[in-house]
Amino acid sequence: MPMIRPSSEDDMLAVTAIYAHHVRHGSGSFEIEPPSLQDMLARRAEVLGRGLPWLVLEDSGKVIGYAYCNWFRPRPAYRFAAENSIYLADGVQGLGLGRALLSELLARAEQAGMRKMIAVIGDTANSSSIGLHLSLGFTHIGTLVATGWKFGRWLDTVLMEKKLGWGDQLPPGNTGV
Repeated sequence: MPMIRPSSEDDMLAVTAIYAHHVRHGSGSFEIEPPSLQDMLARRAEVLGRGLPWLVLEDSGKVIGYAYCNWFRPRPAYRFAAENSIYLADGVQGLGLGRALLSELLARAEQAGMRKMIAVIGDTANSSSIGLHLSLGFTHIGTLVATGWKFGRWLDTVLMEKKLGWGDQLPPGNTGV
């Protein structure tokens, strides 16, 4: 039975391989060359250093997916709005694993104090990612047309958002009780 848990450094080789596949073969990431293990370790350290979740999905001892969130933008005023990333190993899509993983990420991001989750989805043809986010209550807020060039074609960027917890109804740190 697949299990979602916090990532460890030991997971990052598998995470790097999963992401490399998507960089090389998919339009969901606008990276052209897969990042190195050291790059991915640094990205994870930044996320964890901000007190945000980086999760893995494990099945029979093998990492088959991961999800994390980081500040939407690097400036400190954005520290309550996070952008999510979620990737599954090739061959395990369509089994509900992405939904479980993103659901857990949303819950942990809210526990970490995030008030909004933003999805920045590469390619309007990425119907599985768009559908996953819609199924979890994200709303479409816009499309940036022809923002990326990959695989010999222009790709759009789909923007979606979801309020977490009190959203913008109360100041940060206020729980409403």
